Amino acid sequence: MVAKKKKIMVIHGPNLNLLGQREKKIYGDLTLDEINKKIKLLARKLKIEVGLIQSNSEAEIVNIIQKSQHEVAGIVINPGAFTHYSISLRDAIAAVEIPVVEVHLSNIYAREEFRHTSVVAPVVKGQISGLGLDSYLLGVQAIFNLAVKK
Repeated sequence: MVAKKKKIMVIHGPNLNLLGQREKKIYGDLTLDEINKKIKLLARKLKIEVGLIQSNSEAEIVNIIQKSQHEVAGIVINPGAFTHYSISLRDAIAAVEIPVVEVHLSNIYAREEFRHTSVVAPVVKGQISGLGLDSYLLGVQAIFNLAVKK
């Protein structure tokens, strides 16, 4: 019997390293470090490990997704701007056999029209947007429920 993986990966996409200083009216005051601390607290409460990574590189994120399928139970991803056009990111998510939940701090459907389309949405288990920090925390809880707790 294979042991159930008790680790999830959280991937932060491009420009999320600028949280807390960039467009605060849209993304809020929390920095990426503060968001990561809250995610770690939830992971500790759920008794799981969490990997946290931020990248501005589409290729690096694709590599992380591919590698993660062998190391974690599931992925929470905020693809940032890649949400709207990255077919390679979509294909990487579709190729792995672990659940992926897409999250966004802002409500992408209440913003500019070009943000209303997510090319990754059709290949993820679910999408959570517009709830700020709670989007991430609900995404972590969802992956826990889908892939760890079962």
